[in-house]
This record gives sequence, structure tokens and C-alpha cells, in this order.
Amino acid sequence: MLIDIIPMSGSGRFPAVGTEFTAIDFETTGLQPGRIIEVAAVRVRADGTVLGEFSTLVDPGPGVDSGPARVHGITRAQLDSAPALGQIAGHLLDLCQGSVLVGHNLAFEQGFLAAELERIGLRLPTLPGVCTLAAARTALRLPNYRLATVAEALGLGGFPAHQAAPDARACAQVLAALVSTHGLAFERRFDLPRLPRLAVTGRVVSRPEPARATAGTWLSGLVDRIESADTPYADLLADALADHHLSDAEAADLAALATAAGMSSSDVHRAHLNFVAAMRAVAESDGIVTDDEERELRHVAEALGVPEALRDLRRAPSADRTRVLVLGRTAAADALRAAVLAARIPLAKNLTASVTHLAVADDVPAAEPRLARARELGAAVLDLPAAWQSLGLVPVQPRTAPAPPVAVAPPPPVAVPPQPTAVLPPTPVPAWPRPAATLPPVPRDRQWIAWITMGTGLVLMILTVIALFGGAGLAAGIPLGAIGVGLLLGGWTVGDPKSRYPAISSRKA
Repeated sequence: MLIDIIPMSGSGRFPAVGTEFTAIDFETTGLQPGRIIEVAAVRVRADGTVLGEFSTLVDPGPGVDSGPARVHGITRAQLDSAPALGQIAGHLLDLCQGSVLVGHNLAFEQGFLAAELERIGLRLPTLPGVCTLAAARTALRLPNYRLATVAEALGLGGFPAHQAAPDARACAQVLAALVSTHGLAFERRFDLPRLPRLAVTGRVVSRPEPARATAGTWLSGLVDRIESADTPYADLLADALADHHLSDAEAADLAALATAAGMSSSDVHRAHLNFVAAMRAVAESDGIVTDDEERELRHVAEALGVPEALRDLRRAPSADRTRVLVLGRTAAADALRAAVLAARIPLAKNLTASVTHLAVADDVPAAEPRLARARELGAAVLDLPAAWQSLGLVPVQPRTAPAPPVAVAPPPPVAVPPQPTAVLPPTPVPAWPRPAATLPPVPRDRQWIAWITMGTGLVLMILTVIALFGGAGLAAGIPLGAIGVGLLLGGWTVGDPKSRYPAISSRKA
């Protein structure tokens, strides 16, 4: 296993704040199998500070076709002057040294990287990695988890699709926002291995990046809100619509990629049908489909070969649609953006006349010029709680992946050296107080004397009572009774063991 993917969540017990990360992204000749033809890596701290980056085209070898140039924009002629992966692998390893690898759908990226390293005979220790797609699922509820959609929900803005450097940069920013803003942490420990140092023998050949996207088309905003299967092919379909219409030739290239990856023609048709049906569901969710929107939807359906997906499409001639712009980089602002997308409400990237609601987080200064401009345009300017209420949204708790059970090993037995046995002097028993149970028993002859004496006294007392009731005078009865009482007390004293130890009795008293 080349990469050990470490789960991250809000309930993680191992902080990521002091960690450095290296986000990677590739452009390839196909979905899989395929060859890497562009690589990019961006190293950042957990707070988003960029520490270094590089990108280059990669020559997969003579005679290897570049694949669908209409999708990724890379031609075979560009690859002829590019270095082989082995010639620039040292750049990648130096940037990754002592950091955690990051990728969006990292398991997919791992397959390409492992195959390429095997081709050049380079063996690496297992690298710790983080998948931002899986991490974003624990922090945000979104209709899909494409990199572009997650970036939109985190307020990171648009970036050109199908280019390794912007994708890696966006992935690094997403990771930093999930850690610093949403408090995600690692769910288990890991080690950072020492990577080999390799000589760089090739010249980096980077292609120019287009200007940062400032406003997308209606279709690009729509694909951020569709329910997606989050598969590589579904991502390709969505990315193809991110900046422009889908051409027939590009649709054919996409279908060829899917077929090369092992999808049957019926699988491809079903994927196209589901994709357009998801687009239709979003377009109809507010009850408004304008003539222009219907035309664009039908063009996509025709290009993908599924016109039946738009049968009986509901439409309306005019659009008075809610459109929301959320300002702020707090977790609460991200939660509102995610809820807007999940509710299939258009989420604006910039303030335009079409924005109907401007939601403002606590970190936005009161002097922000877009607040006054929004009021001039007639948009409702609201704080976040008021925006939730005005838009009719219900706040939801972020999904948190359950932490795996942590196996706690029992502590190792501690060897205790034998201790010498201490010989203690006998504990003296105090002579006082002595328990009553330890008094010696009364001899049997004394017991007999006691019983006879008490019996005689009892008989005399009974006779005294009979005599008094029989009419005898008190002069005769009182002496006889006194003798009886005396005999009773005397017999009891003789039989009591304490009477033999008067010192003990007096001290207890």
C-alpha cells in the first residue's frame, strides 16, 4: 500500500494544527487504466500558508497518446518537450518530505501514482494521506462532493477545471479550511517516513494557467447543486460544464474515456441519463425554466445522447429567481453556503444585479463596500440567522463520521523485584481494656452454690407473698422477704465472673 489514508473528523482526537500537508493532483490519459501527463503539488501549513509548489507536464513515453485533449487541454506535441516522471520525481518527493499527502478522492489518485512509480522502479515507504472528499463529508452536507462544489461551500471561489496546479491549490485550501475553520482532526496516530533524495535530471515544463474564474455560466452554477454519485466519470461530466457548453466532440471523448475504463455502452448511457435527470431536477426545483435554460439543457442532453431525459420539461418564460451571495469565512458562513446548495438555490460567486439575498457573517467588517452596493441593487442584506429564516432553510448538524474504536492494549506487566521480608516485633497487647470474653470461666462448684442460694431466696420471697395474702402481719413478712432478697443477690454475685476481678469491674464503671 503506497498511501495510508488517515480519517479526519470533528471528533478526531489528534490535532492537525501543527501539521504540514502536500496536496497533489494529476491529469491523465484516461480514467483507469491511464498514464499521468501532468503533476502538481502544493505544500501548505494547516492555516493555509503556502510553503512551496511545483507543476509540470509529464511525458508518458514515446508513442503514448495524450488522451482526450478536448477534455484536459493537453496535446501530444506539448508532451514531447516535457520530462519523464522519473526525471522530476525528486521535486515531488522533496516537497512531500515530512508532510501528509492530500488529494481529493485520494484513493483514485493513489492508483495512478503507484502504477507510475512501479514503472520507474521506485519503491517508497507507506505515506500518510488525507482525502479531502471524505473529510468534507464529515463537516458539510452537500448535494455532491466534487472539489469545485466543496470549494464553493467553503467560500474559496472558482478555479479552472482539468488543470493540475489549480486543482492541487484548491485541494490544499480546502484542507486548510476544514482544519482551521471547522476544527477537523486526525482520528488516529501515524508516522512520517523518511523519503529518499533523488536527483532531478529533467526541466519542469508548466503550462500557463487561465485567469481565475469570476463568474460561471448558468450551467456551471447548476452542476454545483446536482445530486451526484461522486464517481470519477460523473466528476468529468460536471467539470466539462463548469466553464462552457458541452460540445458533441467533447461528449464523444468523455464516452470514449468511460468505455476505456471498462464501462459498457449501457453503463455509459445510464450514467448520462442519470446526470441529465439530476440537472433537470435542479432546474425545475424553483418552478422556473427559461427559454435559454431549456435550450442549454436540451443541448447537453443531445450531446450525451439522452434527449428522452427532458421529456415534458416544465418551463416558464421569465425568471424571478432567488440568488444568494454569502460573505464570510466562518464555519457558520460555510454551513449556510452548503445549505443553499443543498436546497438547490443558486449560489452567487460575485455580487451582481441578479443577487436577491446577501448574507453577511460576523467576520465581515461593517465598512465592506459590497453591503452598500447590494442595498443599491435592491438585495436583502441579512445576518446569517436572518438569512436562514428568510430563505426558509432549516439548519442541520454537520455529519460526523463515527470514530473507529481505539484498541487499548493492556499495560505490560511490571517486574517487581523481590523485597526482603521484614521481621516485625510482636505487637504488644495492652493489659487494659481486656475483652470480657477473655475472663476465665466460673468454677462449677461456685455455680452450684450460686444456683442454690438464689433458689432459696426465691422460695422465701414466694412464701412471704403467700403469707401476706394469708393475713400474716407485716412484722413477720418483711424480715422473711428481706432474707429472700438477700439470698437472691448473694447467689447472683457468687455466679458472676466479674465478681472475681473487682479491679476490672471498678475501672469499667
